[in-house]
Amino acid sequence: MVQVMDILKVSHRGGIEPSMDLLFEKSQNIPGSIQYNIKRYYAQHSWVAEDTGMMVYHYNTKKPAENYLELRYCTTGNRYCEERSCAQCGQLPTNNCSGKHQTVDVFTFHFTATFLHQFVHNVKVNTHKDEVLAFKHPNAFTKIFPVCLKKRNVLDGLLNHSYSGALENIFVNAKIHELLLYSLECLVEEKEEGFSCKFLADASGRDRIYQSREILLQHIGDPITIKELSRKVAMNECYLKKGFKEVFGTTIFDFYQQQRMEHAKYLLYEKGLSVTDVSALLGYSSISHFSAAFKKHTGLKPCELLK
Repeated sequence: MVQVMDILKVSHRGGIEPSMDLLFEKSQNIPGSIQYNIKRYYAQHSWVAEDTGMMVYHYNTKKPAENYLELRYCTTGNRYCEERSCAQCGQLPTNNCSGKHQTVDVFTFHFTATFLHQFVHNVKVNTHKDEVLAFKHPNAFTKIFPVCLKKRNVLDGLLNHSYSGALENIFVNAKIHELLLYSLECLVEEKEEGFSCKFLADASGRDRIYQSREILLQHIGDPITIKELSRKVAMNECYLKKGFKEVFGTTIFDFYQQQRMEHAKYLLYEKGLSVTDVSALLGYSSISHFSAAFKKHTGLKPCELLK
C-alpha cells in the first residue's frame, strides 16, 4: 500500500517509482476543459495492492483562480498488449487479456473551479458535496478512498474501448463525469437515503434514465427534444425530467449543452476545425447562436481555442 500511496502523491507531477517502466501514456490539456493524464506502467516486480483513489481539494481563499479538484487512481491487475494493429485483436487491456505485460495503471483528472461551477450555478448549496463543487468548503483536504466496482469498471472502460477520433472524445468525457459523480459520493460517510422519486426505486425506472443519457450522447450533433427522448425510453416527460435531475444532479438541457460544448472544445482545439464547421456539426442554425452558447457554458469565445 505504501507504493500505491507514493504513486498517488506524485502522479500529478509526472513522477513515479524508478522500477516502473512506462508502456503507454495519454493526456488532454484543453483550456477550460477537463485535464487528464493516463499512464500504464510495467512493474518488474509482482504487485499485491488494493486499488486506491485519492481526492485532492485545493482551496486558497486569497487566490480563488487557482482552486481545483483533482482525482487520482491507481489500479493493478490489468494487462497490456503492444500489438494493436488488428481491429479484431483479442489482446485487450483487461484481466482476460493474454498479453505479456501486467500493469500498474495511474490516472489523474484535474477540474478547475471555473469548470465545476456549471454544476452548482443554479443549486442551493446545503450539502458537503455541493460545498466542494462550489468551492465553499473553507479548508483544503486530501481524501483516500477504495476503488469500488463502479469506479473500477469506468477506469477499465477508459483503457479498453474501441472508439477513436470524435467518438472517443465523447466517450472519455462521459466516463470522467461518471468518475466525478462516484468519487463525490465517497464524501458522505453516512448511508445515502433512497431516491425521493418513487419510480426510481424500480430498477427498470433507473435503467430508462441511464438509457436517456446514452441517447443524448448519441445525438451530440443531432439535437433531440425532451418529447422525442421520452418516447424513445417510454417514460412520461415529467418523470423523465425529475428522474434525470435526481440521478445525475443536473437538468437534461444543462447536461446536453455541457456535453456539446465539451465536444466543441475538442473539435476546435484538438482537431483544428473552424467555428463554422463546428457550429454545423453540432446542429446549430447559425454561428452566432453557437458562439453565444459556447461563451455561456465555457466562459470562452470559440475563436480563443483555435490554434
